[in-house]
Amino acid sequence: MATPEEKAAQVGQAMFAADLASREFMRMELLACAPGRATMRMAIREEMLNGHRICHGGFIFTLADSTFAFACNSHNKVAVAAGCSIEFLKPGQLGDVLTCEGIEQVLQGRHGVYDMKVTNQRGETVAVFRGKSAQIPGTVIPEA
Repeated sequence: MATPEEKAAQVGQAMFAADLASREFMRMELLACAPGRATMRMAIREEMLNGHRICHGGFIFTLADSTFAFACNSHNKVAVAAGCSIEFLKPGQLGDVLTCEGIEQVLQGRHGVYDMKVTNQRGETVAVFRGKSAQIPGTVIPEA
């Protein structure tokens, strides 16, 4: 029988393989998926810049939202976003490499609260995101 850590890693691998938006379009990397936690990374490319020549906030949001998805599904119970908010604290620049770390704060019944922190390669906080999840029927990978 798989440990919770092994199961979370398997969930992360299965979700990432099917996540064309994060993997192919956004070119994110899944660095880790553990029980109640996930870490992803994304480089800011030219086509992600807005009219101010900084990273469009929607791309930073998507990195945080994707990390949130991996963290809240890590227990192998299908979970979806019920709500979220983001605070943009520093602009992302062309060539920056953003890392998002997500941590489960509370999981009660079907509902969870998760905090994401997006930092650049210098360790500066670019954004913070809080997501609320709701579990729906199903599992990400088959239960043994």
